[in-house]
Amino acid sequence: MSSPTPVRVLRTIRGMATSDGAGVRLTRVIGGPSLPDLDPFLLLDEFGTDRAEDYIAGFPSHPHRGFETVTYMLDGRMRHKDNHGNEGLLTPGSVQWMTAGRGLIHSEMPEQESGQMRGFQLWVNLPARDKMTDPKYQEFAPDHIPVTVPADGVQVKVIAGQVGDTVGPIVQPATDPVYLDITLDARAGWSYTLPDGHNAFAYVFEGGLEIGEEDDARAVAKQEMAVLGGGEQLTLRAGDTGARLILVAGRPLREPVMRHGPFVMNTKQELMQAFVDFQEGRF
Repeated sequence: MSSPTPVRVLRTIRGMATSDGAGVRLTRVIGGPSLPDLDPFLLLDEFGTDRAEDYIAGFPSHPHRGFETVTYMLDGRMRHKDNHGNEGLLTPGSVQWMTAGRGLIHSEMPEQESGQMRGFQLWVNLPARDKMTDPKYQEFAPDHIPVTVPADGVQVKVIAGQVGDTVGPIVQPATDPVYLDITLDARAGWSYTLPDGHNAFAYVFEGGLEIGEEDDARAVAKQEMAVLGGGEQLTLRAGDTGARLILVAGRPLREPVMRHGPFVMNTKQELMQAFVDFQEGRF
């Protein structure tokens, strides 16, 4: 049996400062001009500030159709409500995987007036067959997200996918996602085998690291995303101050994408219908 092919860094990207909702400041990494999407991923926002005025207005009621949103809170608390009667509170370390499907209207509002608010929101496309499915939530508190120590100086929170015998709680057959929060001590290293054929990226949000085999390693700094490719065997090695990153991978859908604002469909006609349905109160 041949050994896995090493993963390479195809390119690195720095996010673009922007705002969304009612003026919440954030960094857009996927969904901007430098990387409009990475099939099946449509958007990645990092939000992080200890200035209440940057986040307190939150994300008032807004619609979604045709994709999924994944919110991972590192610090702070966020209350979500939707027009189907669902309500929940995201606390530090918790994850919400929301399937918008045929449509919902929800709000995401901070439940604090000071302190740090930090986390990520990822948008994952749905295949054409699932775009009009019923909306649903998968929500997991920190104590329901397993943590494993696969090597010395390495800790991994497994949100989706599998590391050794540790399996994450999120399941989505359409894209078979991997979502790992990886902490590496100074100079610690770890290798992980990505699912064959998945598109993948690593986003470093603390410290810095190198990705790749020693003779072909590429440095990735804080607040840089590495788009990965070329193989399955991913090798990480932290720098002198350690590193923390999210590693995300998913099976590409390879379907047409027609998107505008909060709606992501396959054709222009479906997109226009989404606006009509929203305006006529059918979400």
